[in-house]
Amino acid sequence: MVIKRAQHQFTSIDVPVEVRNQARVHLWFPQKFGIAYPELGSSVDMLTYFSTRAYAVAVQLKIDGELTIEAPFGLDDMFSFRLAPNLALDNCATHEAKARRAMAIWPELVFEPWPSVPELEARQRR
Repeated sequence: MVIKRAQHQFTSIDVPVEVRNQARVHLWFPQKFGIAYPELGSSVDMLTYFSTRAYAVAVQLKIDGELTIEAPFGLDDMFSFRLAPNLALDNCATHEAKARRAMAIWPELVFEPWPSVPELEARQRR
């Protein structure tokens, strides 16, 4: 109901606005993507599971006009136009699909592929 109401409210805006209830992602994510998703304690927690680090940025406008920024991986990837994977979940397909869509719009983006299994195993040994 909230998603439909928001869609109606934002019809005059030329950019997509998506409203999602992050507290319920763990309920539908496994069926949709085939992998488990942890139950979240806060909306900031969800950022640590985004498939691509550059997308893990949230900005909140406070009542007093102040902006707060949450970026668990920092802002370097975003400002470097780099699409680097977040390995918190086995989410290679999402990382690659979102990168293809983004690079069709912004060809100057640099795509960093998901590491191969030997690369992942080497990282785990470190």
